[in-house]
Amino acid sequence: MNHAYKEPLIVQEVAPRDGLQIEKQWLETEDKVALIDGLSACGFTRIEAGSFVSPKAIPALRDGDAVFNGIRREKGVIYVALVPNVKGAERALAAHADELNLVMSASQTHNRANMRMSCEASLAGFGDVVRLVQRAGSTVSLNATVATAFGCPFEGRIDEDRVVSIARAYREMGIDGITLADTTGMANPRQVARLVARVLDDMPATHLTLHFHNTRGLGLANVLAAYEAGARRFDAALGGLGGCPFAPGASGNICTEDLVNMCEEMGIPTGVDLQKLIALSRTLPALVGHDVPGQVAKAGRNCDLHPVPDYVRAI
Repeated sequence: MNHAYKEPLIVQEVAPRDGLQIEKQWLETEDKVALIDGLSACGFTRIEAGSFVSPKAIPALRDGDAVFNGIRREKGVIYVALVPNVKGAERALAAHADELNLVMSASQTHNRANMRMSCEASLAGFGDVVRLVQRAGSTVSLNATVATAFGCPFEGRIDEDRVVSIARAYREMGIDGITLADTTGMANPRQVARLVARVLDDMPATHLTLHFHNTRGLGLANVLAAYEAGARRFDAALGGLGGCPFAPGASGNICTEDLVNMCEEMGIPTGVDLQKLIALSRTLPALVGHDVPGQVAKAGRNCDLHPVPDYVRAI
């Protein structure tokens, strides 16, 4: 086996935020809290637990304050909050989020659709959030996402130089963590390997996250391409939930249990309990009111064997 496959892969669970943001059926706050507590017990070290955006923009997540105040915090788990601006950052800090995640698209068109502003205005807002955190003397960490890093549903191909430049701009303003997001599942493995290698020339792998959607069935292939290029941290959503409400055709995130299962089969350590994860995923259809895309929760693990039929025994 390739020695590189012995390196741990860190899974950041994003179902409570990215997974639930597009759900039409309202989930009660206590159900969200129970879901996050269940995920905390599975061995994750990072969970994106919610967001502090306008309730008009994302009504499904309007209870972010109550969710963060209600969860049982496990030692060693970083609970991440998505924030769009200073107001959201203030709410997240008051709710004791461990990390704030900011989002700007590499695509001007998608950024206007998603954030209702230009990329330049978003960057200026990021600076305001950085200064807020610094003034507060907070130990909270900052991460910034480059959305549509691998392609935009409105503009098509995104110049890789632009993505690299945005990642550098984030870090220059004092944001340590960077996420490259394939917002609508337009990436391919060769493209992923090339861009990840370029970004890792400027920053350590410990500060880089990859966020893939499985819109066109390439999600796990893109994970392997990024992992082989040196990336070590990946977003995934339980059951494959999710999608961007401001990007046409953006189906769910890569599925957490499918990712963890692949890693286990390949000998890549994740520290996540796959059996607990599958059991939790199997509760999702009742919770959200529809089937979910994940495969392993339906099929079981490779080691979950079936009894031999009686007719075979008789042969």
